[in-house]
Amino acid sequence: MQSLSKKGKVATLQEALSHISDGCTLMYGGFGGIGTPPSLVDGILKKGCKDLHLIGNDTGFPDIGIGRLVTAGKVKKLITSHIGSNPNAGKLMTEGKMEVEFSPQGTLAERIRAGGMGLGGILTDVGFGTIAEKGKEIVTVDGKDYMIEKALTAEVAIVHALKADPLGNLVFDKSARNFNPLVAMAGDITIAEVDEIVPVGELDPEAIVTPGIFVDMVIPSKGVTWKWVWE
Repeated sequence: MQSLSKKGKVATLQEALSHISDGCTLMYGGFGGIGTPPSLVDGILKKGCKDLHLIGNDTGFPDIGIGRLVTAGKVKKLITSHIGSNPNAGKLMTEGKMEVEFSPQGTLAERIRAGGMGLGGILTDVGFGTIAEKGKEIVTVDGKDYMIEKALTAEVAIVHALKADPLGNLVFDKSARNFNPLVAMAGDITIAEVDEIVPVGELDPEAIVTPGIFVDMVIPSKGVTWKWVWE
């Protein structure tokens, strides 16, 4: 974790992008791009990073959120719950140009949480008889069978928050919260792109969802650069 200076954990987009390179394992907030940091996605595209390994609940839309990286062919492997809102993801998968590992959404959330908590994995009975069972080790506990689902972590986690202070404490914007609190815990380096940076002490402690201990860098957002599908 970077040391604190007078500016705390506040950094520039360029400093944040120095931690993201070819082949990087990248975890992100999602839900159709609502929880995805737009300036970081733009920066990754401009930097030209390729062969990325992504972990997140969806692939956004073709030109929205993390879907922009998928559409640009920058993703080598993806661990996700669904790709239905981004037909480019399905095309790349069926053509063998992008490996996709599907995980039920609740299971995916728990795998990320387990990674952030330092656990090795979880036990679940969700997915028996489906593709989720393929290759999984089965254990029996109290007479009931469970699959072992390995915990997930990432070299870099990128999240989008509404507000932050220089210590990295984060407040999210309603449904944009989604997977972001879990993602923030599971990155070796966690970068928070935020709409507003306020002085220490201005955030209501009861509104802080992600404590600054989980956040390494805070960068100001340049705002959404795409048009939402409902507009």
